Amino acid sequence: MQGVEATYLAKKAGWEVTLFDKRKNAQASTLADTFHCINILTSPDAFLSRVKGHDFILPAIEDQEVLEFLLEAAEKTGIPLAFDRKAYELTSSKRRSNAFFQELDIPVPMPWPHCSFPLIVKPSGESGSVGVQTVTNIKELDRLLEQKNREDWVVEEYLEGPSYSIEVFGFNGEFRVFPITELEMDESYDCKRVFSPAELNYSLIDELEELALKLARELNLTGIMDVETILHKGKLKVLEIDARLPSQTPTAIFHSSGINMVECIGYSFTQGKLYIPIPRRPSPADRYAIYEHFKISEKKIAAGGEHLIAGAGPLHLLTDFFGAEEALTDYTPGKKNWVLTLITRGSTRAEAWMKRNLVIRRIQEEFNIPHFVDPYPQSLGK
Repeated sequence: MQGVEATYLAKKAGWEVTLFDKRKNAQASTLADTFHCINILTSPDAFLSRVKGHDFILPAIEDQEVLEFLLEAAEKTGIPLAFDRKAYELTSSKRRSNAFFQELDIPVPMPWPHCSFPLIVKPSGESGSVGVQTVTNIKELDRLLEQKNREDWVVEEYLEGPSYSIEVFGFNGEFRVFPITELEMDESYDCKRVFSPAELNYSLIDELEELALKLARELNLTGIMDVETILHKGKLKVLEIDARLPSQTPTAIFHSSGINMVECIGYSFTQGKLYIPIPRRPSPADRYAIYEHFKISEKKIAAGGEHLIAGAGPLHLLTDFFGAEEALTDYTPGKKNWVLTLITRGSTRAEAWMKRNLVIRRIQEEFNIPHFVDPYPQSLGK
C-alpha cells in the first residue's frame, strides 16, 4: 500500500515514476510510467543499471534487508534516498518506541501489569494492525503468549475513542506538520477509512502538533514520520510512530488541502533543504475528503481495512466513479469479486458523507448487490 501511495502522489506531482517490485501483479504497477518486475536483492546489478538517471529513491517497503541494500545503492549511485535509518530503526520497534516515549514523558497507554483488563496485545516489530489482538482476562493473555517470545510483544491497556494521525516532516533541522486526519478501523483494527481534515478543537490540534514536532526534533528526523493517537476520555495518547511513508492519510490530505507529501519529500531530498510548497487548494466546495476501502462481491459491499487492497492485483485509477471524485480498483467488466478504494469530497464532512452514501447506493443498484456491511471493532469498554 505504501507503493500505491508513493506512485499515486508522485504522478499527482507531475513526475515520471519508475516502480520496482518483485511481484508481477504489484498493485501500483499500472499506475507507474515504468514497471520493473525484479527482486533487487537477487538481481542487484539489474536494479543499479535501471535506477541510473533518476532524481531520488523513495522506499515503499519495510523489509530490513531491502532497506540496507537501498542504502548501499544510494551511496554507489549518488542518488538521494528518502529514508532516515536511525529514526526508522527506533520506530520500527514498539518496545524501543515506548522507551523513547517514556524518556520524553509522552502520554501513552499504560503497560501491563500496571493496568487492568481489557488489554491490547501487539507484536513489537510490526506496523499498523498486523497481529493486533484483544484479551479480556488473564487466562486469554497466558494462552496467547505461552507459545510466543514475550519480549517480541507489547501488552498494554485497551483504550476506546476516536483515532487521529498526524504526519511530520523534517530536513536539516527544520520541521513541519501536515493536517490532522481521523481514522476509522474495521473489526481487526485495520484502518478502513480516513477523514481529512479531522474535526478537533483548536487546543487539541495545538497539542497534537506540538507533540509531533517534539518527537521529530528529538529524533532529528530527516524524512517523514506519522504519529497515531487516540482520544480517550478527553486526553490524547500516542499509540505508535513510524518513520516511513504512511499509506492512506497522504492521499486523503492531498484531496482535502492540495498538499502533496511525496512532493515535499522529493524536492527536499533533491534540493537539500526543507521544501514547503504553496498548497494547490481545492475549491471551498471540496475542503473535506473521505478515503476508504471496500471488498465487492455479488452478495455484498463490505468496508474493510487496507488489507483488502493489499491482496488485490494491479489497480486502475478512475475519475467520476459513480459520482466519486476518484477510485482505485481492480474491477474489469464481468468480474464478480473486486476491490475499491473510494475518494469523495465535499464542502463539509456531512456533505462528503452524503455523496459517499449516494455513490455506494449507485454501485449497489448498478450491480444488483443486496447488502452493505461496515464493521467496527467490538467495544470492550467497561
